[in-house]
Amino acid sequence: MQVVSDIQSLRTQIKAWQQQGLTIGFVPTMGNLHQGHLSLVTEAKKRADKIVASIFVNPMQFGAGEDIDNYPRTMAADQAKLIEQGCELLFTPTPDVIYPKGLDKQSFVEVLQVSDGYCGESRPGHFRGVATVVCKLFNLVQPDVACFGLKDYQQVQVIQTMVEDLNMPIDIVPVATKREDSGLAMSSRNGYLTAEEKAAAPVLYQSMQWLAEQIQHNDDFIGLAKQAEAKINAAGLQVDYLNIVHARTLQPASDDDKALVILAAAYCGKARLIDNLQVTINQ
Repeated sequence: MQVVSDIQSLRTQIKAWQQQGLTIGFVPTMGNLHQGHLSLVTEAKKRADKIVASIFVNPMQFGAGEDIDNYPRTMAADQAKLIEQGCELLFTPTPDVIYPKGLDKQSFVEVLQVSDGYCGESRPGHFRGVATVVCKLFNLVQPDVACFGLKDYQQVQVIQTMVEDLNMPIDIVPVATKREDSGLAMSSRNGYLTAEEKAAAPVLYQSMQWLAEQIQHNDDFIGLAKQAEAKINAAGLQVDYLNIVHARTLQPASDDDKALVILAAAYCGKARLIDNLQVTINQ
């Protein structure tokens, strides 16, 4: 696997592959890779000739007081995992490479509506940072296919909308959430959990499963969501939000909607866990 940290080296290799008529799959990450990330590489390999991954802890998507300084960085282990998975090129830029003028002078991309609410409300400016860095990485890598994990459901909708609105010739592939045996969604932030907290954390997914069953025959979405929220809080977590929304627009679900998603975030000790569950109403 070739590892590059500068734009010119990245572009030279990408251009060489393009001149050979090879397609490019892309998996952007912030590192500290787990099986969820590696499943994205596996999916990309099914769809493209050459696989590029990036590891960049993006300062633009972290707000004041958030955990960027403590975000786990495990570059050597990440590289070994990517090599084993068959990744051909890894891009590891520094903030100076991505934002040479500094964040204060950086042009940005803002995706309207789907960025609002949920994580967008809890983390102001977060999705502006996500959209901007992904747009820049897309311009640099020029992938045919890019894979993103559905654990970050709102993020996937933001990126899909950006690609549609800006006419980017990229196939965005959402990949199902990888889970621990307990049902807890795999996340780099799970490393912040104590043993006791990790034992309690699966209640988030369990409560969403309960909620998914209930809404098949009860359209009191607000009331049911409050019941699920109470279950989560009673287990020792602190719910940030829990909403039943339209699967594509992320607007509050109506009685007529059939394709829904439950979006949830909760604090468990130091860790802010996010998760979601897609639901199709069968009635």
